[in-house]
Amino acid sequence: MLALLHLSPFAALFLPSLITRLYGVVAEDPNFALLHHRAALFGVVFIVALWAAFDADTRRLATVVVSLSMISFLLIYLAQGQPPALRTIALADLAGLPFLAYASWKAFAA
Repeated sequence: MLALLHLSPFAALFLPSLITRLYGVVAEDPNFALLHHRAALFGVVFIVALWAAFDADTRRLATVVVSLSMISFLLIYLAQGQPPALRTIALADLAGLPFLAYASWKAFAA
């Protein structure tokens, strides 16, 4: 579940048009390149989360990486006054928090 949550932003690395759809930033905007790079970083989160689904030895690291990604975004979203363009992403991360809590509990209880 947590890997799937990060698949769409990672896909923007290969389908840059998703950046406009996900974040409302057009290709001509100087921030587009930064968001394109951000998609590559989401690839790291996706791969670590997917790997952890099959390898118990990576689960602690994965929960730290995914926690940093999701919680930092939610805090930044709140600090920026909850921009409407990012609401769907915030809701997706919020919906993923129970799964993250469960995965973290399982990873660190082992």
